[in-house]
Amino acid sequence: MSVMAATPVMEAQDLTRKYDIRRGVFRKPATLMAVAGASFTLHAGRTLAVVGESGCGKSTLARMVTMIEPPSSGTFRLDGIDATQADRETLKRLRRQVQMVFQNPYGSLNPRKKVGTILEEPLAINTRMSGAEREAAAREMMTKVGLRPEQYGRYPHMFSGGQRQRIAIARALMLRPKIVVADEPVSALDVSIRAQVLNLMMDLQQELNLAYLFISHDLGVVRHIADEVMVMYLGRVVEHGPKEPIFAGPRHPYTRALLASTPAVDPRHRLQRAPLTGELPSPLNPPPGCPFHRRCPFATPFCAESRPELREVDGRLVACHYAEDIAAAA
Repeated sequence: MSVMAATPVMEAQDLTRKYDIRRGVFRKPATLMAVAGASFTLHAGRTLAVVGESGCGKSTLARMVTMIEPPSSGTFRLDGIDATQADRETLKRLRRQVQMVFQNPYGSLNPRKKVGTILEEPLAINTRMSGAEREAAAREMMTKVGLRPEQYGRYPHMFSGGQRQRIAIARALMLRPKIVVADEPVSALDVSIRAQVLNLMMDLQQELNLAYLFISHDLGVVRHIADEVMVMYLGRVVEHGPKEPIFAGPRHPYTRALLASTPAVDPRHRLQRAPLTGELPSPLNPPPGCPFHRRCPFATPFCAESRPELREVDGRLVACHYAEDIAAAA
């Protein structure tokens, strides 16, 4: 990975997103807290991985930082500009700096358009480049992602899943963004293809000094690509810090359980701990106190009464009352 830049390209502070849910004529509306107070800093050339089970708020966070939908509260800055207070013209300019690669390469590409048209479309909408300039830029980007020139005029159905995700990556890079939000970008691919796509993303990051917000439930993939890890549970950040100490010695019980549930070929990476049990609580009716206490082997009655706040423990932030005890039990 390249050296971390001095100035962050994105700063998020207490991002929150809640939805009012109607539950029928005779039931009161409910509030779903999809993301509750996420804060992080993203630097050029670095990768922040956001991990957790389905329903933890990862994709909602992605929609906020790509400005698809606004946060309910909190702020995030792009190159020092507060995107939550920006006017329409400023938002249009900021959106060019943050692009997204979606999970499903079969659904994210228009099947009725040729690859060249798909790649040129962001330039046609956002720039004043001529047709010849757009084609030259598209062909150049195809070369960067490992596609051949003769594939320029083909349709998406003529490509494999890995090739389609290369097209999706190329499309995300056409506007030369500073940040790429990758939402489970390899989970729909065959295992044999995943490493190729991840290595491509890492090569492009080094060449273009990209910042990645990498969303995944697969800690094996995260171990390969991330610099920092942010673990979310039921909309809240429960552990956040550099990759190495989190993988070597997780301090939150949920992170420990996720790592114990992850297969590892290297015996040094295997954790002899009980994997995650129980069901994820409904975000419409979260448990009191610590949201993880009903599934936690370290929980005490105090955990059901008091929700822990993020605090620094062993070089990372942890939301657990007994993080030090968990470290001693490791």
